[in-house]
Amino acid sequence: MRLALRIAYDGTAFYGFQRQPNLRTVEGELIRALRKLGIIADPASSKFKGASRTDRGVSAFFNVVAFDPVKGKENLATPEVLNHHLRDVWVLGRAQVPDDFHPRFAAGSKTYRYYLVDEGLEAGTMIECAKLFEGTHDFSAFARLEPGRNPVRKVNSIELMQRRGYYVIEVTGESFLWEMVRRIVNAIRFCGLGLLKPFEVAEMLSGKYERKIPPAPPENLVLWRIEYGIQFEASEKALKKAKEDLFSRYSRALVRAVLLGDWLISL
Repeated sequence: MRLALRIAYDGTAFYGFQRQPNLRTVEGELIRALRKLGIIADPASSKFKGASRTDRGVSAFFNVVAFDPVKGKENLATPEVLNHHLRDVWVLGRAQVPDDFHPRFAAGSKTYRYYLVDEGLEAGTMIECAKLFEGTHDFSAFARLEPGRNPVRKVNSIELMQRRGYYVIEVTGESFLWEMVRRIVNAIRFCGLGLLKPFEVAEMLSGKYERKIPPAPPENLVLWRIEYGIQFEASEKALKKAKEDLFSRYSRALVRAVLLGDWLISL
């Protein structure tokens, strides 16, 4: 039997997703809880795998891990039980999956959202810039390349949603390079500020550049959705607890942000 869990987490509470010695990570927090409850003996024997190794500071509303539970402990691997033993991570759903399921390679597409403060950005220019990234391109100028990785990627769509005081930039693609979304966002932001022209972005995508676009800060990035064609099930009780937990932790910060946002708009 193999199980997959849909998880959400506050990335600012961790040193990234991937487990590291002596550092608090999302993967480490999940493995700690699973081992404590006897659901897995260790990551290797349970074939514990994650869908996306988000960077330090990056949050997720929809990431996925999969593992083979210890026989007889399957019923403990539920959102209701696990959420009582996790901090800054919430299990939002569970599904039984095929024995060979790997959450990274089974993903059809991933969607990220970046929350960008409106600094007087020019929306029309941002949209023009964003559309240049759609399709298949060499993203060498917009990524931190790892040795041997193919820099060619396909971006399915980029949408800009304008809200009061900020923008949400939603990027969907089949797969992404390291820092790729954050560098795309910064290019769009630079265009909105008039620091970069859309034709310059087009040239960079064609391989004509001297400097790369730096990444936008990670704290405003969220892994929003992964497409699998799998139905993750969770009880209303588990979802209610997750909502209550999120509200108790972040309601004060939300009100403070709205207050200061009104100041900025009114000045």
